[in-house]
Amino acid sequence: MIDLEAVRADTPGTQHRIHLNNAGAGLMSQPVIDAVKGHLDLEAEIGGYEAKASENDRIEGAYDSVARLIGAERKEIAFAENATVAWQWAFFAQDLKEGDRILTAEAEYAANYIAYLQMAKRTGCTIDVIASDASGATDPQALERMIDGGVKLIAITWIPTNGGLMNPAAEIGAIARAHDIPYLLDACQAVGQTPVNVEALGCDYLSATARKFLRGPRGCGFLYVRRERLKHIEPYMLDMFGATWVAPEQYEMRADARRFESWESSLALHLGMGAAADYALNIGLDQIRDRAFGLAAALRQSLAEIQGVTVRDIGAEQCAITTFSHDRVDAGDIVSALRESGINASASRPSSTLLDASARNLPHLVRVSPHYYNSEDEIETFLAELRRITAA
Repeated sequence: MIDLEAVRADTPGTQHRIHLNNAGAGLMSQPVIDAVKGHLDLEAEIGGYEAKASENDRIEGAYDSVARLIGAERKEIAFAENATVAWQWAFFAQDLKEGDRILTAEAEYAANYIAYLQMAKRTGCTIDVIASDASGATDPQALERMIDGGVKLIAITWIPTNGGLMNPAAEIGAIARAHDIPYLLDACQAVGQTPVNVEALGCDYLSATARKFLRGPRGCGFLYVRRERLKHIEPYMLDMFGATWVAPEQYEMRADARRFESWESSLALHLGMGAAADYALNIGLDQIRDRAFGLAAALRQSLAEIQGVTVRDIGAEQCAITTFSHDRVDAGDIVSALRESGINASASRPSSTLLDASARNLPHLVRVSPHYYNSEDEIETFLAELRRITAA
């Protein structure tokens, strides 16, 4: 069982606000804060290059921590500025041509879908959307029926930015493996709130951020590249960190996933992400999932009882992201009023998941995303404040 008092004591932000915006950015724990600040202080004290040399073992150890977090090998991990960059590294390294097909999910995130459109514009490849099942999740059977020789990439978001949905990522991975089709999984909202094992998921590439449910610093994320894919994939861009200039007309790429990285990056943030991974592992991802999902399930039940509120979550399995609308008060106004009362939530516009929003005729939504360090009292305070706001 999670020691709620201990994890809250480890989380300075809980002393000042009720933070229910972990799908946006989770509150950092003190060990994460210490890791980031400590390295910045060291850089200021002795110099950036010298700090890197002094702390090299710990910096390299952050790759081990992230690899353990998702059941990977360290050579399969590259650190990025954020999850979008990590995802783009994998996506734009795919050798897509005219007539090739990308298969994706109906609840795909806007940043990813824009990249699909850009790739289609550049190459003539096509984008096909996998149908959803009755619960709203991506349907593996529909995916199986779409497979043909033209499918060159399956790319889905595991947990969409809104809707509480968990797509059947492992079932999709089994189909991708069976047909030897590259599988790119956006796990931005999954890492840190539920157990992640890349072998069980069957993905070839997985992207994630530090700042959300993992509770790491902003400006840092990572990419996983399955070792078998490393033999064949070349980044869209290389520099002197990802490759070595060995002859006037020849370069050699690194053997590991860090070929995607560039020479300059924030080592303080890398250390923070490693500390966040260690913190989550020490608590236990099963326990984290059970508590976070349980808080969200209770929250949905209470929200459904408030007059004028419509809970908009879908899927047979639902995560810690909860979204709703009110029939009179705009989502943005609710979020602003909550913030004035010391409660953090966020708003989700239809443009963030345009296909899903259009299919379900979704309005502007309030997104509430509790995590394991939130207390039941905080949930009750949020609900009471929501009732006050919407009764006015």
